[in-house]
Formats: sequence, C-alpha cells, structure tokens
Amino acid sequence: MAEINLNCKGLQCPGPIMQVFKAVKEAQAGDVINVKVTDRGFSKDIKAWCKKTGNELIELNETDTEITAKILKK
Repeated sequence: MAEINLNCKGLQCPGPIMQVFKAVKEAQAGDVINVKVTDRGFSKDIKAWCKKTGNELIELNETDTEITAKILKK
C-alpha cells in the first residue's frame, strides 16, 4: 500500500477532481490518495465522484482555508 499526496491548492473545478482521477488511475488497489484543495466545491464533488467510481472516501476535513481528503483506491 502506497500513499500518494496531491497538492491541488489554488486549482478550481474541475482541476482537483481531474488530478484525483489521474492519481487513482495510476495507483494500485489499496493505495491511499491524500488531497489538499482550496476549492470550496470539492467536498461535494469528491463525495459524488467516490460514489460513482466505487472508491472509498476515508476522510474529509474542512477548515476555513483548505479541504483535505483521503481516498482509498478499490
């Protein structure tokens, strides 16, 4: 199991989701993708994307300045 870290701060939709898509495509099953973003719409987008693709959203945290997510590739 590997961990992949993505810094998508400053990217606007669909940038962060596209970066996650690319990372998950290259990852192996069981890998964890850690994402940091500033786009406020990302929380809703990543929940829907994980549900649609069958990957697991392990963790989602929001602060005033950033959103962090952990995604498990299935």
